Order: sequence, then structure tokens, then C-alpha cells
Amino acid sequence: MTAERIFDVLGHFKRYQACLYLAAAFQAIACGIHYLASVFLVEKPNFVCGVPDNITHVLYGNLTGSSLEELLPGFRPGTGPLVVRTAEGSQWELGQCSRSLRVAPADFTYQFQGNTTLRACDGNYVYDHSEIQLNIVMDWDLVCDREWLAKLCQPTFMAGVLIGAVVFGDLADRIGRVKIMRFSSLCQFVLGVSIAFSGSYYVFMVLRFLLAMVSSGYLVVVFVYVTEFTGSKVRTWTSMHIHAFFAVGIMVVALTGYLVRVWWIYQIILSLCTSPFLLVCWMFPETPFYLISKRRYKEAQALLDSVARFNGLDYGPKVEELLAPEATENGKSLLQETEAQPSRVEKKHSILDLFGTWRMAGRTCTVWAIWFIGSLGYYVFSLGSVNLGGNQYINLFLVGAVELPSYMVGCYLMDRIGRKKTCAPALLLAGVACMLIIVLPADINALAIALSMTGKFSVAIAFGLIYLYTCELYPTIIRTLAVGSGSMMCRVGSVVAPFCVYLADVWVYLPQLIVGVLAFAIGLLTLLLPETLGQPLTNTLEEAEALGGKSSNKCSGLCGKDEEAAMEMNQQEATASAGKPED
Repeated sequence: MTAERIFDVLGHFKRYQACLYLAAAFQAIACGIHYLASVFLVEKPNFVCGVPDNITHVLYGNLTGSSLEELLPGFRPGTGPLVVRTAEGSQWELGQCSRSLRVAPADFTYQFQGNTTLRACDGNYVYDHSEIQLNIVMDWDLVCDREWLAKLCQPTFMAGVLIGAVVFGDLADRIGRVKIMRFSSLCQFVLGVSIAFSGSYYVFMVLRFLLAMVSSGYLVVVFVYVTEFTGSKVRTWTSMHIHAFFAVGIMVVALTGYLVRVWWIYQIILSLCTSPFLLVCWMFPETPFYLISKRRYKEAQALLDSVARFNGLDYGPKVEELLAPEATENGKSLLQETEAQPSRVEKKHSILDLFGTWRMAGRTCTVWAIWFIGSLGYYVFSLGSVNLGGNQYINLFLVGAVELPSYMVGCYLMDRIGRKKTCAPALLLAGVACMLIIVLPADINALAIALSMTGKFSVAIAFGLIYLYTCELYPTIIRTLAVGSGSMMCRVGSVVAPFCVYLADVWVYLPQLIVGVLAFAIGLLTLLLPETLGQPLTNTLEEAEALGGKSSNKCSGLCGKDEEAAMEMNQQEATASAGKPED
């Protein structure tokens, strides 16, 4: 028997696993919230330079008013200035980053043929509060020569996500999954609330960077955690739907942004949304896979017994039956180990183990490429798609909602045709969609939008399944490290994506060309990866390397059966239970 067989006894998704899964996945909402919160925090409002005196009259084309607040919502930069007259009689032409004082005006008219004196704004700005009452751009005047500071917010956050994915992924393999989940959850809450009380831009940026690290850490570890607590029959469903909880976080941001227009109140509410998780995360157990891999057999046996009792079973699996005979210390029971026995020196694993052999190196490069194009393609399709217009809060809500069908379709296909046969066609379809956008006439807007959404939908499927696929391709001892390093490549893609979109200034279809070529090429490389549908999770590097070989399917589900029969049974079981958790 292998450690994977514990689910044949305990159940693949019974009461114990369901409670753990729902609680752990619930906190993924917080990750979605913090990743997208800056959409409204740094949104650039409409604004113009202020004047030193009280304003009595305002002109903008044929429109007149008595204050800037009346005409500023309809002001469009580049269409002409706002002309104001003050109580002292001076007349000003106001732009966004400069203002001009009219010299000796005869009448108060919009058109002026005389001389003007150009003046700097000197930090005096008037903002349009009709959409957003107060955000950090207004609070700290991050406009004009300071606008780059606002644009730096999201790249800095993504840099924190990148570092957090590597750091916490490695720590989770060293000190345990559950410790990292507890720590990162507590830090998300504390840092999220602290950001609301940051007194300066630089404190705000430092806190957001740290928040990005812990949010990324939780998101990396939770995928491994739920994978190691659920059986193969439901593992596709449980892994893919973590993304659905993340998408719910995006929708929460949209709803909160619509209801709350003051940034620090908005930040506090978002941080409190998942605070109930802190009350239950301290009761989370370590995963049995991790305990067994660390030779903590007594703790593993106690956990298995607890799960069995909670699931209403009379007995649970025995740890010594889950290991190879040679691992039981010459026939002695693992549970009878004494402290007097010398402890083995445990080998430390690093990212270099992902490249230990040529086969593992090629696998790692391909997996990293899928992570990269998944993130790059998602953001390029999102940022480069046709602007839908209308209410920005509804648009953001729909951006989160549209992800849900892609994960459901991906989940359905993964359990029926396999991980590789779902990921590769999805990437190939995304590449074809990009190419068709380039070659089709630009005036067929409806078709271009449909192709853009097809590409985004396809990339989302590949991006959704790569978490689970990575977990299944690597052994327990480096599984979290593999997911963390893949997430690092994902964040590299998210950082590169805005610069890729900027290339549209060179050629309007250059972003689609880049994404299309990369997606198609990586889709072809994906066909070289081994299939993991119906295979047990591996514990050692040797077992992981053997995936896809002639012997990799032996005893994967039923020892003594031929490999085709075992594979067929695993696929039938996956098919029968695919919709079960959703009922």
C-alpha cells in the first residue's frame, strides 16, 4: 500500500475533509481581495489645478457654473481648460498639471486672446469626488510629477507576491504547511488593517509589500494543503475551486468599492471580511503526507485515528501499512520507536532538486512556462480587451464572475480526458485565438471581442489546472517548493504583462502576437509532460521521476491488476464522483 491509500479507508471527501476544505478555501477569498484592492486605491480621478483665491464663476466651453465641483465631472483633459474667476477679480485657465493667469482681461469669456502667465500647481489640486470620495491618489496628491508613485503600487505588490511564493513555499516544506497557513492568515489581517492607518505613502507601500508576501504564501500553501487532505476522486474539484474562492474575493472588492468610497474605510472592511477564519485556523492539523515524510509516525497515526472517528469509522489505516516494508525498521513497528534511537540526518531539499535529472529539469522548465504564460496571457487579455464602458464596479464584478465557468469546464475535462489533454489544447486554443485576432479585419468588433474572450477563457483553464498538475508531478518532499517556484514564474508574468500591453504603441497587435506565439509553443511542450490522472501522489524523487514511464502505473490503484484495468477503474471512479461535492 502507499500513503495515497489512506483515502480508500478514510474517504476521499467525507465530513472531516469537507470541513477542513471549506475553512481553508474560505481564506483564499482574502487573497483575491488583497490582490485586486489597489484597483480602487490608486484609481486616477479627474482633477485640475487649484487657485489661491475663492472661485465665483467657472466656464468650460458652453457650460457655466459657480464652482469647480459643478463642472469638473464633465471635464476632459486635452479638450480645453477650465476658466475661473475669483472673488478678487483674477482669471485663471486651469489644466491638470499647470495653470495660467490671464494678464489684464477685459471680459470674462472662455476664449482669451491676451497674454497669460504660466504657473505651477504647487501641490494645489481640486479632485472630482463624484465617483471616489477619497483614495490614496487624492490623499497624497499622486498626480502629475508624482503619478509614477501611484503606478508603482501594483508592480511593488506583485514583487512581494513573487518573493512570498518562494519564501513561504520553501518554509512550508521545512516546518510544515499548517504553521505557514496560521502565520500568513494572522499577518493578512494585521497588515490589512494597519494599511488603513498608514500615515504616509512610503509606509503604505512597505505594508502592502509585506501583505503581498503573506497573501502569496497562503495561496501557495493552501493548494498543497487541500491536495494532501483529499483523495484522488475529488482532488481535481477541490484544487480547481480554490480559484473560485479567489474570484469571489475579486467580486467582494467590486461590491465594497461600490458601497464605500473612502479608501481607509474600504481597506478596513476588506481586511475584516475573512477575519472569522482566525478563530478556526488554530485547530487545523498538519497533513498526514507531511507527517509521514518527516518520520513523525506517532502524530500521523493519531491524526488518522481522529479523522476516522470524525468520519464515523470504527478504525483507521495503520501508518506502518502505508510504507514500503524496508521502511519499517527491519520489521519493527514504527509506532514503537523510542527516543533512545538515534535520529536520522534529514536531507535538506532546495530548488536545485527540481533540476536533479534531465527528465526533471525538462519537466520543471515546461511547468514554469505554463505558469508564466497563464499569468501573462490572463492580464494581457484583460488589459487589452475592448473597454466595456458603463459602471466600473459592475465591470470588475463581472471580471471575477466570468472566471467561474472556466474553472468548472476545466474541472470537468481534467477528470475525463486528463490534465495534459486539458492543459495543452487550452493553450493551443489561446494561441489560435490570438492569431485570428491579428488576421481578421479590425472593423469586425464583435468577432474580435469574442476571440479575445475565448483566449482569456482558455488561458484561465490552463492557469487553473496548473496548481493541481504541479502538485501531482512532484513528490511530497518538494511539492510546496515546486508550487511556490511555479507561482514565482506566474508573478513574473504578471509583472511583465503591463509592459507587454504598452507594446501596442509600437504595433497594435504586438501583445497578441507575443502571447499567441508563446501560448502555442508552450501548448506543444505540454504534450511532453506525463499524465497524472488516476496516479497516486508520489513521496520520493524517484517515484516522481518514474511518472510517465512503463512502471509508473503499476499498483497505482489496485496491485495485482494490469495497469490498463487499474487506470480504467481510477477514471471511472473520478467520473462517478466529479459532481458529487457540488450536490
